[in-house]
Amino acid sequence: MSFSLRRGTAPLLVSMPHIGTEIPEDLRSQYIERALAVEDADWHLERLYGFADELGATVLQPRYSRYVIDLNRPPDDAAMYPGASNTELCPTRFFTGDALYVQGCEPGEAERGRRRELYWQPYHTALAAELQGLKDKHGFVVLWDAHSIRSQIPWLFEGVLPDLNIGTAGGTSAALQVEEAVTREAAAQEEASHIVNGRFKGGYITRHYGRPAERVHAVQLEMVQKLYMRESPPYDYDERRAADIQPLLKAMLVAAVLAARKLHGA
Repeated sequence: MSFSLRRGTAPLLVSMPHIGTEIPEDLRSQYIERALAVEDADWHLERLYGFADELGATVLQPRYSRYVIDLNRPPDDAAMYPGASNTELCPTRFFTGDALYVQGCEPGEAERGRRRELYWQPYHTALAAELQGLKDKHGFVVLWDAHSIRSQIPWLFEGVLPDLNIGTAGGTSAALQVEEAVTREAAAQEEASHIVNGRFKGGYITRHYGRPAERVHAVQLEMVQKLYMRESPPYDYDERRAADIQPLLKAMLVAAVLAARKLHGA
């Protein structure tokens, strides 16, 4: 199985599309040695969001690295952020802009199609089915797309990224009430900075599945990794920092669900 799924009891699904760290054995020789350390993973999010089970959330997470295929990119590989540096459906570069593959081993059209069918489609089939099931059961559902990233990556963005980057695809993937509820929680503290629909507005998952008119509200949170871990090798999890930020993350998820529940009278 290329992903794991834990079903919960609440109208909340937490997707973590970039936490995978495995590269299939038959592909490993195609990458340069550095790539096998999967430095651009969304490290330790499954641990950071360990409270999701307490909230009754359904949790979906992949095994394989985004270097194999990016589950948060559209199947046609259209750019998510026109005019900026973009990673591809089957990435060929690190976040530094350096090449991932041994020269001449980059995936061609047929290989990209194979990976799409083998890794991308099963994740999205499961995601769509769980969202539908939760909506049918509760009358609405909140999709929380969880991400993390180093705070400084010049190839992708200028300067230092805000700590908490809340994305609702420019206000189209979640009702305003949901977006505002999440933002109020972020604004109620001073330890972590935040921005709404800034450099990271939400990738394919947020944009494709977020349909507030159909009672599906999708929010992406791209948070900087220094809030809970070391951003450089060996990418250690920091228990103290994580414990400091977890109550806020939990409050943001709860606020999103409560706002959606109030909106839909469910």
